[in-house]
Amino acid sequence: MLTFIGLGLYDERSITVEGQRALRDADRAYAEFYTSKLIGASVPDLEEAHGIEIDVRDRAGVEQHPEDVLEAAEDEDVVFLTAGDTMISTTHVDLRLRAHERGIDTQVIHGVTAQTATSSLTGLQNYRFGKATTLPFPYAHGADGLPASVTDTIDDNRADGLHTVVYLDIKVGYDPTNSQTANRPEDTVGYDRADGDQYMTADVGAALLAEVYPELVGVVVARAGSPDPLVDAATMTELAERSFGDPLHLLVIPGECHLLEADALVELAGVDREALDIV
Repeated sequence: MLTFIGLGLYDERSITVEGQRALRDADRAYAEFYTSKLIGASVPDLEEAHGIEIDVRDRAGVEQHPEDVLEAAEDEDVVFLTAGDTMISTTHVDLRLRAHERGIDTQVIHGVTAQTATSSLTGLQNYRFGKATTLPFPYAHGADGLPASVTDTIDDNRADGLHTVVYLDIKVGYDPTNSQTANRPEDTVGYDRADGDQYMTADVGAALLAEVYPELVGVVVARAGSPDPLVDAATMTELAERSFGDPLHLLVIPGECHLLEADALVELAGVDREALDIV
């Protein structure tokens, strides 16, 4: 059996009871944290809490060379862990399909996602979100200005009256052999950790978006799933001048807001009601 488990959003306690049971009963555990991470827990924290050693794989070890994971799952109960909800913002459907080709049973145990937590924290209705996008560090996409993938998504969603989640870039581990991280400017801004991981913060994301959308209202969601989540809203220009504390951060660009959504953003995020597009 190969079981994919979402760990939730913040620390070793964010996993569901069902996921915890499956993890503790497993013969072997693998994980990846290049798509997202648990800011409130290290791998040793997870291992101690759940009584199992965890083999953390890099992108190549998951997407290009998963043979040992699949071979283990042929004879043992193997779990594969990701932050958030497994299969969300990942390419692990491919790993699941490879398991099926080998006749290995699979199952999925879900965790809380940043998208659903964002809807809950902001009061924006989940069914009124359009396509999400990811805002990369400028050195990572290598072009001037905002990538078209970002502006097209925002513009298309706004034209349809829909909200947009803008995920902020994560770079895991400074690697001098990697062309992206090796060539990043010394003054690259964001939140750097001692382990070399870099997280774009919401003020940095807002500053980048303000180049095209200076007066557009954005909503910052910081540390969703933690004991101290933060929700704050203003124009992109204003958000670029604020500080939002430790990661993880994301930005939401509201589309057309129902009255209840507008009330929620005013009360929960401190937005100026006059700045919202209310229907």
